[in-house]
Amino acid sequence: MMKKLAMILFISLPFLAQLIVLPLVNRIDPVIFGLPFLQFWFFLWIVLTPLCTLGIYQLQKSQGGWN
Repeated sequence: MMKKLAMILFISLPFLAQLIVLPLVNRIDPVIFGLPFLQFWFFLWIVLTPLCTLGIYQLQKSQGGWN
């Protein structure tokens, strides 16, 4: 059951972060690493989305494929 919950989290997290949370982070301040916050948010998820995909892969590998 816990692996199923983690799978749902890994699948939905990038989607939620890019579409649902986007109106909340659509601002210029604060500036992080010289980037407006919205641009930093996009670049952050460019890095985090493959990590979520890796988590899905690892969960599927431990379960022996799709169930």
